Amino acid sequence: RSADPAAVTRVVLCSGKVYYDLAHARDEQGRSDVAIVRLEQLYPLPTDELLAELGRYRGAELVWVQEEPANQGGWPFVALNLPEQLQAAGDVRPLLRVSRKASASPAVGSMSRHEAQQHEVVAGAFG
Repeated sequence: RSADPAAVTRVVLCSGKVYYDLAHARDEQGRSDVAIVRLEQLYPLPTDELLAELGRYRGAELVWVQEEPANQGGWPFVALNLPEQLQAAGDVRPLLRVSRKASASPAVGSMSRHEAQQHEVVAGAFG
């Protein structure tokens, strides 16, 4: 299901399998105000394609969502590179992040805690 660019107030950027959780939640909630943009190539960042896609949603909030802790996964690279590219293109929107808190370990070691954290991440993606 695609989001109507005129109705979108939030663009969720992600990479990997969290996309499926986000798409499922968006469909379940009937949210047409949230667009999900899935990046599968982080390096080199596909700047032209990404800026073209984000240009469809001018004025919408930009949020990077990942299931990994904040200090792992794609966020450190995206946070370092994407804002610079946005600014160079004249797009001054801030880039927000939704993820697990920073951690020395990529996993919590408990399935119930993992599921609770995953639920928090997906819920946070939709504001």
